[in-house]
Formats: sequence, C-alpha cells, structure tokens
Amino acid sequence: MKKVAVLLLMISGTMLFFNSCRKDKGESDVDKLLFKEINQSGYTYYQNGNILPGASASPHGSFKLRFNATADSALDASGELPAGSTFPTGSVIVKEVISAGSISVYAVMKKDPNNLYEGSNWVWAEFQPNGNAIYSSAKSGSDCIGCHSEAPNRDLVRSFDFH
Repeated sequence: MKKVAVLLLMISGTMLFFNSCRKDKGESDVDKLLFKEINQSGYTYYQNGNILPGASASPHGSFKLRFNATADSALDASGELPAGSTFPTGSVIVKEVISAGSISVYAVMKKDPNNLYEGSNWVWAEFQPNGNAIYSSAKSGSDCIGCHSEAPNRDLVRSFDFH
C-alpha cells in the first residue's frame, strides 16, 4: 500500500510539473520572437504604403499593410496574391493599424503550420507599438479565423478583395 501511495504521489507531482510549464496564457516566447521579426527590414508595403480604410465589419480600422520577402514573393504584378493561391511557409503579413495619425496596433499573421500556436496554418498576434502583446499567439487565432475565413479571402487574407 505504501508503494502505491508513493507511486501516486510521483505521478501527481510529474503531472503538476508538466501542466505548470504549459504556455497557454499571456504572452508567449512566440510573441516576443514575432514582434522582433516584424521590426526587421525588408518588408514591402501594399499599395505603396497608402493608408487604407478599414472594411465596415473589420475590427482593425484604417491601416497600412506590409509583407516580408517570403510573402512578397507570392504576390503577382499587381501586388496581390492570385485567387486560389496560398502564401509559402515563413510569410509574414503586418497590418499597421493607424489611429490619430500613428500606429496604434500591429496585427500580424505568420504562415507557420508547424508552430505550436498555429491556427489554420497561421500564427496570429496583435501588439502595441512598444511590443506588448494585446492578442497573444497562444490563442491560436481563435478570435481571428472566423472572420478571416469568410468569403472573399485569399489564404485567409481579406485585404486584396476589399482594397
């Protein structure tokens, strides 16, 4: 009986240890790396960096949209992803939400189907300009995918069909 009690105690301790190490709340290491990545050079702006009005149902408001070199390589001569195409793994799309003339939020999608926090093959996050995650990648896009899945969309990006 004593051996069973010790065994149960060891199992309980192991389960407690592994559950305490799960990253499913708050800011993740993925968030920190993603914020660093969106602040690197080499991004190309959609429509010459013009501020675009938010779609009527969009929670984002007016914005500029930019793509890293991987995402940009998938765009056609008009600067859009061709209908029926998908972005390659490693693509990063940054929506710079503009409020009162400056960036108020970075809404980010990174094509990373092997990421722990992916949702529909993308990692989704939103950041304040100072880098604080206001929508963590740990949520796996649970609040984003529904809208981004609506038609029309091109690999869950809706801006091409609205602007």
